[in-house]
Amino acid sequence: MAILNPTSHSCETPYQAPQLTSTPTACFRGVRIALHIIYGMLLAGAIPLLNKSTQQHIVQYWSRKFLDLLHVGLETYGCYHHATAQGRLIVANHISWLDAVSMNAVLPTYFVAKSEVGDWPFLGWIFHRINTLFIKRDIRQETARINCQIKGILEQGDHIAVFPEGTTSDGTQLGHFHSSLLQGPVDIGSTICPVAIRYHDGTGKANGDAAFVDDMTFIESLWKILCSPSLHVTLVYLPAIPCTGKNRRMLASEAREAIHTTLVNLSSGHASHTIE
Repeated sequence: MAILNPTSHSCETPYQAPQLTSTPTACFRGVRIALHIIYGMLLAGAIPLLNKSTQQHIVQYWSRKFLDLLHVGLETYGCYHHATAQGRLIVANHISWLDAVSMNAVLPTYFVAKSEVGDWPFLGWIFHRINTLFIKRDIRQETARINCQIKGILEQGDHIAVFPEGTTSDGTQLGHFHSSLLQGPVDIGSTICPVAIRYHDGTGKANGDAAFVDDMTFIESLWKILCSPSLHVTLVYLPAIPCTGKNRRMLASEAREAIHTTLVNLSSGHASHTIE
């Protein structure tokens, strides 16, 4: 995958939506999403009884359909890092709860999420059933527990994704990457795989409608997405970074730089992609 060097490091201008989707259309989409979530709950109830391959197929299918019902376009580039004898830790910038759905539509993955997400009605129950790891960030001992679980997942050959920023943003700025959850791959000499996430409209201009920030509730966020006239998400799976000889802070810095460079290239229109 070739991505040209950035020509500018300035923040992009926030997207200004020309016209919202009509209320009746948004409501119709909302009803279909509600039914799809109920369908997801039924599927999630059976998931623990199925083999791993079938579980991943179901998660991927449900996630892709979720995006389709939201009318969210999905574009992917790069290496998708399929399963190996030793799993990989995926690290990505964080804008929305929709990030996880989009990533699962490409490559089903375990996720580490804030404990509050597990309390969401309906979706929270689904996340529990598909083995999401929930962390209480205000408890220091939680980091050691989650790192131990991440290590176990990697040793099984599975992938797990974390959002090192620790919070969401509006997509115009990339926050500091905390390294506290990157110890697992260091301990077993695995790799980490950066993924750059960007939301935009059909012309490539930044679209902030998916941003899940401040005190926004899930319902408010979902409604904003339903009303968005043109929303696309691009995922760029960047080359894996070997952990051998590096500590977690070095890895966090290297992953952040790779994602930052990619996002700047995408926003300035100077990116060239080759799917491997």
